[in-house]
Amino acid sequence: MAFYYKLGNIPPKRHTQFRQPDGSLYFEELVSSHGFSGIYSNLYHTYMPTRIKKMVGSTPCANIPLKDRPLLQTHLNTSISEITGKDFLDARKVLLMNNDCTIAICNPSEKKMDYFYKNGEADEMFYIHDGSGYVLSQFGKLRFVKGDYVIIPRTTIYKIEFDDTPNGNNVRMLVVEAFSPIETVKSYRNDLGQLLEHSPYCERDIHPPQELLTEIEKGDFVVKIKKGGYMHEYVYEHSPLDLVGWDGFLYPYTISIHDFEPITGRIHQPPPVHQMFQAHNFVVCSFVPRLFDYHPLAIPAPYNHSNIDSDEVLFYAEGEFMSRKGISRGSFTLHPGGLPHGPHPGTVEKSIGKKETHELAVMVDTFHPLFLTEDALQFVDEKYPMSWTE
Repeated sequence: MAFYYKLGNIPPKRHTQFRQPDGSLYFEELVSSHGFSGIYSNLYHTYMPTRIKKMVGSTPCANIPLKDRPLLQTHLNTSISEITGKDFLDARKVLLMNNDCTIAICNPSEKKMDYFYKNGEADEMFYIHDGSGYVLSQFGKLRFVKGDYVIIPRTTIYKIEFDDTPNGNNVRMLVVEAFSPIETVKSYRNDLGQLLEHSPYCERDIHPPQELLTEIEKGDFVVKIKKGGYMHEYVYEHSPLDLVGWDGFLYPYTISIHDFEPITGRIHQPPPVHQMFQAHNFVVCSFVPRLFDYHPLAIPAPYNHSNIDSDEVLFYAEGEFMSRKGISRGSFTLHPGGLPHGPHPGTVEKSIGKKETHELAVMVDTFHPLFLTEDALQFVDEKYPMSWTE
């Protein structure tokens, strides 16, 4: 849930005549969620959005969960991974999944895409670990930089162009697919959807596209559409970026992890105070630099915790993580429901007296079990399950 926004030219009222300079009509398209009951936007095309030149074919792209693995605390040391594929789609490697979401890394070697992409079944969230660039979509040009979350609603047609990196650093991204809308947190909003005073971020921190891209030249434009475990390839005779305007509440946007204002207290605060987004059956949290607890007997390290209803995934982005040993920048940990987890030996005493932390981490808590995939096995740290043994 973002806020009302518009770019370009639109008619005074919805579903009324809106004519091009030659007298012909622009083509209106409603992009809506929850049927006609959720958030939506109205798009105005130069060409019919339903007309295609040809359908090339479909290829399977489904990932298979490994459901026969033992119940274990898991460390995926993806810090050892440099390039995971060529372009933005090829480089996505799904590591964890269930029926509600997938969690992937994406470290592409190529900076540009020669096709457009549409995820027809999932909202997408990118956390930009390294790199910068633009999302070029029907809704316009959206800038992203390191530390940004990028939210792409399902059915958005887009391509990504990464900036050149003179220092040779690779692009690194965390990618979450959600089979339900990714939204701002309901408890942060009032009845009309405005973010409340005590919310750790506000509308000023949310950045929609700033520049509309209107491409009216004809040619062959490839759009790859993911739906039902297959990638379907279409060829259009015009660019999908043929809009002259749009308005509504549904569009891609960015928000930086650095704009999340942490909630602190006299004693250790539970993970819900770090919540960034919500979706059906999972949440996303941001752990950011913050002052530690200020009770005179406070223990800054988190207490041991038994997950009854959720699996907890932490992606370690930056900094030193006081409660974990052997974790690298870019590591994942999975602490599944059914097992207690907590600080490594020695880290609780070591944390006492510490005043602040400078860590950055992204947490995904799911309310149904997560399963590793075949691509995850190469990153498994076999020693991690026994790492609480002195």
